[in-house]
Amino acid sequence: MIYRLVTTLIYFYRMYWILLIIPLVLAVVLAFRYKNKLDIAKKLDEIKDTWGQPRIDHRNFNLINRYLKVRGDENRISPETAIDLDLDDIFSYIDRTNSKPGQQYLYNQLHSQSNKFHNFEETIDRLCADADNRALIELKLNELNNTDAYFLPELFSKKHSSTFSPLLEAYIRFSPFLVIGVIASLFFVHNQGMLLLFLCLLIANAVIHYTNKKNIVTYTHSLAQLLVLYNVGQWLSDNEVLPESEAIAQSLSRVSKLKKALGIFNVQNKVNNDPTDISLLFTEWIKMLFMMEARTFIFSIKKVNEYLEDIKNLFEAVAEIDMLISVKSVREGLPYYCLPDFNSIDDEIIIKDIYHPLIENCIANSIVSDNKKVVLVTGSNMSGKTTFIRAVALNALLAQTIHTCCAAAYRSPALKIFTTIHMSDDLDAHKSYFQAEALSILNIINKSNVTEPVKSLVIIDEIFRGTNTIERIAAAMSVLSYLVQNKNFVFVSTHDLELAELLGDINTVYSFEERMVDGKLSFDYKIKEGVLKNKNGIAVLQRLGYPQSIIDAAYKAGEQLWEKYGI
Repeated sequence: MIYRLVTTLIYFYRMYWILLIIPLVLAVVLAFRYKNKLDIAKKLDEIKDTWGQPRIDHRNFNLINRYLKVRGDENRISPETAIDLDLDDIFSYIDRTNSKPGQQYLYNQLHSQSNKFHNFEETIDRLCADADNRALIELKLNELNNTDAYFLPELFSKKHSSTFSPLLEAYIRFSPFLVIGVIASLFFVHNQGMLLLFLCLLIANAVIHYTNKKNIVTYTHSLAQLLVLYNVGQWLSDNEVLPESEAIAQSLSRVSKLKKALGIFNVQNKVNNDPTDISLLFTEWIKMLFMMEARTFIFSIKKVNEYLEDIKNLFEAVAEIDMLISVKSVREGLPYYCLPDFNSIDDEIIIKDIYHPLIENCIANSIVSDNKKVVLVTGSNMSGKTTFIRAVALNALLAQTIHTCCAAAYRSPALKIFTTIHMSDDLDAHKSYFQAEALSILNIINKSNVTEPVKSLVIIDEIFRGTNTIERIAAAMSVLSYLVQNKNFVFVSTHDLELAELLGDINTVYSFEERMVDGKLSFDYKIKEGVLKNKNGIAVLQRLGYPQSIIDAAYKAGEQLWEKYGI
């Protein structure tokens, strides 16, 4: 009787805890699901609220340019031109991407000046026609926003070799079977020799696991992100975001063969992110004992070598979607923009109301030019001439990279872009300022001869400023004449008005003007055709209190120079 009572109480006690635990577990699951929905809704709201706005964020360009380095492109602009155009700052303004691959793809695109826009606008319109659907795509792309995703290009950039010797690789392959056999024998045979063997295997596997972890750490991160890339790519394909392509479908199918193996590396990353998680630490010990990570690495690297082109195709397909959405966001945030027209005749550039996107309330300017005359842009310092020629070069680049111009209209043939703006002495190479500039211009000359199928847009700020006046003007005249004779478009800012006389009928002069207002210089930043005969420079000296004798002598000498050059 007592026994039955006790067993009944134990039964109800157990049932009580079961009935208590089940609702508790369900409550935890529902709470996590609810939190996940709230997080998704919050992220979607953030994506929608930041649409059309620059994203203020720290950008690691050493990681961003990894795809640029492995891509290789003969049409890439030079590092000097990228510096001249402040291209990293331009990228930071344009970058509205949601994934690291998209960020890398956009960075490469801005340097490529490829001028290939097949289905560019059609795809942008399709992706962004519905704001809610576009936000869902951005949310999915955000899964690739982990820093480890920066290393994906290194997976498909070259063939990979195993970090293990053939003998060690053979041991790693058979070690799990040996460990299982020893553990099984310990249950049936109480032998100290077997226990000693098990301890030796445990130590050996631990040494191999941890000593080689640093050798495969890059792969550990990038292979884990490859699984994320596959999942994102599959979702984009299932939801008809990726363009219909047999090549992309085949790439997804082949990369899917790595799914199970790549899951191991995802667990490893979770351990690294949260080392206090006991369950993940237990998983790490199991991986160490059975050499799971090393075996997976050996298998995965061989498969990666088989699917290099497929991984590359998948990376670029997903990254391009992200880039195109980013371009649309940029356009939405601009005061105005236009699509470039590359169907213009080959010898003319027409630009209407061009502006620089990084200059707040930038004054727009217009110009029509051809490749028969040098465009000389004059004006005092801070009047806007350097900003204008830089804006011309930048918009030519944006036209040929993201099919977008900060202008009301832009018509031009496809052009190679060369600039010489930020020059300095190269002390390490023992080069003077003039020598560094001369070498830069020589490089432009060599790549802009008449036999080149694509002509050049050449932008030079204060040509040959590093040498004496007579030789500067003489050398500038001959170089600029040569570039124009080879059918290139040439824009040069200069203080040397003598250039206009020496170049004769192969130049057009434009000027930026300053005025004295209440004793201070005032600029309207509007370009005007011809040389402006203001004398504000000497007037500034007078306002500052220079001796009158200096002012009188300056005015007299100025009149003689104006008369001499007929301007």
